[in-house]
Amino acid sequence: QVQLVESGGGLVQAGGSLRLFCAASGLMFSSYSLAWFRQAPGKEREFVAGISWMGGTTPYAVSVKGRFTISRDNAKNMVYLQMNSLKPEDTAVYYCAAASTASPTQDQSNYNYWGQGTQVTVSS
Repeated sequence: QVQLVESGGGLVQAGGSLRLFCAASGLMFSSYSLAWFRQAPGKEREFVAGISWMGGTTPYAVSVKGRFTISRDNAKNMVYLQMNSLKPEDTAVYYCAAASTASPTQDQSNYNYWGQGTQVTVSS
């Protein structure tokens, strides 16, 4: 049984930082590309950042590039999202997702497994 469990969300002031964690189990972790998506109230879920099998490819959404950093630890079956210089518009539920592809894509239909999400709220 595959599980992706996110943690690390919370309430932070604008300009602050948060680090999100995603713990994976039940899959060949190093054979999956991973990604973070987010969904704000009243909006569609959108791609935030992705990372390839070995971490060599890391695409980002334009809105977060330069502020967010995705990383992974294949020995620990973990993927991380370091979020700096947070803005109120970053407020959303953040989801971790895994795709059985070498490189991550922004197409949600390519992702086989999803976590339950973690809430990030940025106050102004």
